[in-house]
Amino acid sequence: MVQAQRIWNRNREAMSIRHAALIAKVDGIDEHCSYVLRIAFYMNQSLMSQTVLKVATRRLLRLHFEAGIGHIGGNLSCLDAMLCIYHNVMQTDDIFILSKGHSAGALYITLWSRGELTEEDLLTYHKDGTRLSVHPPSHGVPGVVFATGSLGHGVGLAAGISLGKRLRREAGRVFCLTSDGEWDEGSSWESLIFTAQHQLNVTIIVDANGMQGFGKTVEIADLEPLAEKFRSFRVPAEDVDGHDHAAVTSALMSRKMGPLAVVARTVKGNAVSFMQNHWQWHYLPMNTEQYQQALSELV
Repeated sequence: MVQAQRIWNRNREAMSIRHAALIAKVDGIDEHCSYVLRIAFYMNQSLMSQTVLKVATRRLLRLHFEAGIGHIGGNLSCLDAMLCIYHNVMQTDDIFILSKGHSAGALYITLWSRGELTEEDLLTYHKDGTRLSVHPPSHGVPGVVFATGSLGHGVGLAAGISLGKRLRREAGRVFCLTSDGEWDEGSSWESLIFTAQHQLNVTIIVDANGMQGFGKTVEIADLEPLAEKFRSFRVPAEDVDGHDHAAVTSALMSRKMGPLAVVARTVKGNAVSFMQNHWQWHYLPMNTEQYQQALSELV
């Protein structure tokens, strides 16, 4: 940390995206690099957000490749939104629920980008004895309050936490990131009704990448236009480009009290050409050739 502060102080006036990227290259990255990234993000958000995203994306790819697991497509689609939530929007009293638990990798990388997880933590991902399981565990990870991944339950958990905060007169919103496919679950709509009825301080973010386990969402169970359906349940809704940091941040901050839904239009396998809009990358792990190609596209 001290080393990072010295680097920043020495280059405060000249620090650019190129400097940050060189300092924070993923191979051999350590904690001081993560620290520099966080400072850069806050000092110049409009410029540094793409640097943060590129470094986070590369580390996410490495995380999944070294573990030999799939679900990379849905992790890539929601990474932008998760970085915006944690870096731009969430306050000390806020709580985050990852309903689409199979995107835990993106959550761990986001926590790493904020210094809440270390490089040593990431190296244990999906290994025996790790606290970084493929789906978020019920304890042991900063800010994770529930084990999730059984789809359709995140909004209900968020509503319960928000109601508890109200009863205890505690401050803070609850942010819940869902997939679009899990709105096929009746439990999601039941929870939405409860949230609207009690005007709970819950922000729902839908990672609307248009793909689910076995195909396109519009072909399996077409719920479009999704934002209009949320509004019909008396929940204000925004429909935005989920890879536009400014648009996502603005939508998330558009309502301070009561419920809000943000439909983030994303691309499954975002930033990696051969993964984009292919539902197979819900499941497939990368081989060495695919991993190297993916990295080459992020230079």
